[in-house]
Amino acid sequence: MTTGQPHDHEAPRSDQPSGRVNRRPLVIALVITATFLVVEVIGGLITNSLALLADAGHMLTDVAALALALFAIWLANRPATPVRSFGFYRAEILAALVNAATLVAVSIYIFWEAFQRLGAPPEVESGPMLAVAVAGLAANAASAWVLMRGGGHQHNLNTRGAFLHVIGDMLGSAGAIAAALVMLGTGWYLADPILSAGIGGLILFSSWRLLKEAVDVLLESTPKHIDPDAVRAALAATPGVRGVHDLHIWTVTSGLVAMSGHVEVDPGQDWGTTLPRLTAALRDQFGIAHATLQPEAPHNGSNPFRGCSLDAPDDCACQVPGRLPDLAGASGHHGHSH
Repeated sequence: MTTGQPHDHEAPRSDQPSGRVNRRPLVIALVITATFLVVEVIGGLITNSLALLADAGHMLTDVAALALALFAIWLANRPATPVRSFGFYRAEILAALVNAATLVAVSIYIFWEAFQRLGAPPEVESGPMLAVAVAGLAANAASAWVLMRGGGHQHNLNTRGAFLHVIGDMLGSAGAIAAALVMLGTGWYLADPILSAGIGGLILFSSWRLLKEAVDVLLESTPKHIDPDAVRAALAATPGVRGVHDLHIWTVTSGLVAMSGHVEVDPGQDWGTTLPRLTAALRDQFGIAHATLQPEAPHNGSNPFRGCSLDAPDDCACQVPGRLPDLAGASGHHGHSH
C-alpha cells in the first residue's frame, strides 16, 4: 500500500465472514419436518383441531424456511462480481427477514382463528389429536436438536430464522398436547383456541426480535456489540493520528463487519506504518476485519468537512445537486472523489 492511494484496505482475508454455517443440520431438519408436516395435516383434518392445523400450517412455513435458508447459504457462497463487490452475502439476511416476517404473519393468523373459535368452540377429537401432537413434538424436538448441534443459530441470522421456525413448531406441538389433555379430562374445548393464541404470542415474541435484527443489518446500523465512540477513541489513540471523522460501521452479513473512516494524520507521518496499527486495533479490539481508511491532513476550523462527509451538519455533503444516475447507461459502479 502506498501513501498516494486515497483508500487503503487490510488483508484479503477480511472478505470472508467468520463462522460459516454447516448445511448438513439444515438438510436433516428439512427432511424430518417435511415428513411430519404430512402427518399433522392429516391429523388436523381428521380431528378438527385448530391447534393441530395451526401447528401444521407453521410446520409448512418451517419447510419453506429451511429450504430458503439452504438456498441463501448456497447463494451467499457464490463469488463476488464487479457489480456485486460484496458477493451475495446479504442473501442470508434477506432470508432471515422473510422468515421473520412469515412468522409474524403466522402468529397474526393464529390469533384471528383463535378469536373466531372463542365464541363457539367446535368439538375436537382429543384422542387422535394427542397422538398426532406427540408425534409432531418428537419430530420438532429432533429437528431442533440437530440444528442446535450444528450451532449456526448462535451467530447466523439466516440459520436462526430457520431455527426459530422449528422452535415455534415445537411450542405448537406442546400446546396441542396440553390442549388435548385438558379436553380429554374436562371436555372444555375452549382450551384449544386459548392455548393456540398463547402459542401465537410466543412465536410473535421470538420472531419480532429476528425481524428487527435483520432490518438493522439491511439499514446498515452499527452492530449492537460495537461502540462507535470506542472505535473512534481507539483509532485516535494511535501514534500519529490527530482525529477520525466520517466513521461508519455496519454488518455485511452474519460474521462480517465492515468499517470505513477518514483518518487525520500528522504531517510527514508514514501511512505505511500507521495503517497496520489501525487495522490491528480494529481487528483485535472490535473484531472488524474489513476496513477502508482514508488518510487526510489535519482539518482546519474553517473547513472541517472537506469533500464527501456524512458527518457534515447539513447532511448533504455527499450529494451532488441535479445529478442522477444514468439508468440507461452502463451498470458500473460510480464512486466519489475526495
